[in-house]
Amino acid sequence: MNIVIFGLGYVGTVSAGCLARQGHKVMGVDPNQTKVGLINAGQSPIIEKEMEEIIRKEVDAGRLQATTDAKAAMQEAEISFVCVGTPSKSNGDLDLSHVRRVSRQIGTLLKDLDHFHTVVIRSTMLPGSMRTIVIPALEENSGKRAGREFGVCFNPEFLREGTAVDDYYHPPKTVVGASDEKSFEMLKRLYQEIDPAMITADIEVAEMVKYTDNVWHALKISFANEIGAICKEMGIDSHKVMNIFCEDKKLNISSAYLKPGFAFGGSCLPKDVRALIYKAKTLDVEIPVISHVLQSNERQIERGLKAIVAQDNSRIGILGFSFKAATDDLRESPMVEVIERLLGKGYDLKIYDRNVNLASLMGANRDYILNKIPHISRLMMNNINGVLDHAQTIVIGNRDPEFQAALNGNLKEKQVIIDLVRIFEQGFPSHYEGISW
Repeated sequence: MNIVIFGLGYVGTVSAGCLARQGHKVMGVDPNQTKVGLINAGQSPIIEKEMEEIIRKEVDAGRLQATTDAKAAMQEAEISFVCVGTPSKSNGDLDLSHVRRVSRQIGTLLKDLDHFHTVVIRSTMLPGSMRTIVIPALEENSGKRAGREFGVCFNPEFLREGTAVDDYYHPPKTVVGASDEKSFEMLKRLYQEIDPAMITADIEVAEMVKYTDNVWHALKISFANEIGAICKEMGIDSHKVMNIFCEDKKLNISSAYLKPGFAFGGSCLPKDVRALIYKAKTLDVEIPVISHVLQSNERQIERGLKAIVAQDNSRIGILGFSFKAATDDLRESPMVEVIERLLGKGYDLKIYDRNVNLASLMGANRDYILNKIPHISRLMMNNINGVLDHAQTIVIGNRDPEFQAALNGNLKEKQVIIDLVRIFEQGFPSHYEGISW
């Protein structure tokens, strides 16, 4: 393919060299004459393992060139990649001036192209930037419609400095949000040899993935460092601790606990987080990430309450209030906290949880239910129909499969579902609201 790369910084240079190495004809575009001159001389404008050799070979083979003339570069191009910088402003927001400038420039050039061209953005941008900045600039300056007369894709990069070439050819994933099927298929062919399992997503999802990745990486580093700080003060080898921690691929290094939902509870997590925070205080060790975990959990409870209260219905039904499905454990259940607050606000509640009902008769939590929360136990129904008949707003508090089966096709007109755990993965009912989706 004939490809143009806008921006010969880190991502642009690596992309240009590696695409040329795959056999494509690549033209790099940058207003910086020094960068252009270096590439045309077979030299890399960045310091990165293997790039100098790759650029020299591809320039010598005639597959890679650079220019300051965007118009000439675009004449025969099928795809253009935008790899310009998006630096931080002083307030933390992104400076998207380079993206705006290049989008307008490409839009003007698209006006005169008589063939279908796909614009691929690789620059890291917050969700919504494609819809509010890039696509409008392309359409206004070209007079053409995205997804019809030209294509638009968002294709985040996952390159790490020092290992960028290896990351390009062996990416953790390849994600593409496309405006149209033709553009998606074009990128699919481009990446076929690198990652045949390419992931397609909505454009906003693709934009958010990169931020989710990077913040998660930052969180992991900070978490490990805080554990290390506590271990250091206690004379414990933190690397031995974390080596064992990382051996657990079922819960620790896995997808477990990484789906947005309601707050955590139970007999272990709240207690153990509190204990470690207390221990750090006794050691005079500051652990701001871990110290704010319980506060973050409280915010999720408040989000759930806000969603329920926003419906402005007085009669509320709660389906599931143990801290998770298939258990009767109510210790530090966030749903108990929700129920307490709703009662305090004067709402009329009915509650159903088959496991808790059994526990009230003979389970280990019998004393807790009958003596610690008797005001709640009096609201418990023996069957789910009693809750459904009563409620204007139905709140799903855990993932008991009984709830989804009971709700399918049985909702009354104007009954609202507030789903705190995503019991419906797809095919959401009408009048449905998820806490984080």
